[in-house]
Amino acid sequence: MKKHILRLALMACVLCFTQCVKPDDTYEDTPSGNLKALWEIIDQRYCFLEYKAQEYGLDWDGVYQKYSRRIVDDMSEEALFEVLGDMLSELRDGHVNLYSVRDVSRYWSWYQDYPVNYSEDLVNNYLGKDFRIASGMYYKILDDNIGYMRYASFSDVISESGLDAIFAHFLLCNGLIIDVRSNGGGSLEYESQLVSRFTNESVLVGYVSHKTGPGHEQFSEPEERMVIPADEYYRWQKPVVVLTNRGCFSATNAFVNDMSCLPKVCIIGDRTGGGSGIPASSELPNGWSVRFSSAPMFTKDMKHIEFGIEPDIKVDLDPVMAAQGKDSMIETARAYLNSLLD
Repeated sequence: MKKHILRLALMACVLCFTQCVKPDDTYEDTPSGNLKALWEIIDQRYCFLEYKAQEYGLDWDGVYQKYSRRIVDDMSEEALFEVLGDMLSELRDGHVNLYSVRDVSRYWSWYQDYPVNYSEDLVNNYLGKDFRIASGMYYKILDDNIGYMRYASFSDVISESGLDAIFAHFLLCNGLIIDVRSNGGGSLEYESQLVSRFTNESVLVGYVSHKTGPGHEQFSEPEERMVIPADEYYRWQKPVVVLTNRGCFSATNAFVNDMSCLPKVCIIGDRTGGGSGIPASSELPNGWSVRFSSAPMFTKDMKHIEFGIEPDIKVDLDPVMAAQGKDSMIETARAYLNSLLD
């Protein structure tokens, strides 16, 4: 069986950092004790404190002072959950959540504060009723001989045989559109599996570091992330457009980064939503669980991708074209690919 270096490295990283860490026994199961425990978990184990202090002035010590003022001894569980969730939102990280039996705190402004730039109804206009489905992807040859693939989630299982069927179907196409708009992520293994179909040689696509201690800047030396070609299977040799929007998060953010490092690939659409920290988890004295980013991923130039990746060609969904049943982002991708034939 072929071994993907990138896949194995990421799987090892996930195994290392997604195991649950028990809370510090020095904290009591009181509102103030749970606040202190949560603050310390983030202070010692979260991987972006220094980066976010530089980017938007995050002051984690100041955050503790701010939210400790909202804590009272006789507050309800619902009130405590709200305070702790609000504190975590200061991190501006979609990978950070607090879990109780009643609710899950979340930070969704990474995409909700931006144009959606995706319409399922418009995509259905292009797919029609005769599209094919394989490996969680809807795919079809458009009338200008451009292949179109819609992949909605990296949680949908990818199989090598399914990918072979897709690329065999597109064999005579002049170009390929991979639409991952509003794909919120999923498996990094599937991500690397898909990327491996677009290169004929090993390519450096980035780095990953691991937290090595409680200090905000205590990390291992960056480890290379490599894409290895899928030697036993079909590999795409023609131009590719990857369509993106703010809903591209986590594994999809990694996919866009990795594809951008490959030849004949153009990223078209809006900036991705980010989410480059590999999650880990821990527990508060009251039994609530917290998920947080523990291992940062970088570009091949050692730049953070936590807040997203800019496209090569910026395009938004045009409401005038949308009223006519056309997706301006798909149309831009088609025009770009067809221009390469001139």
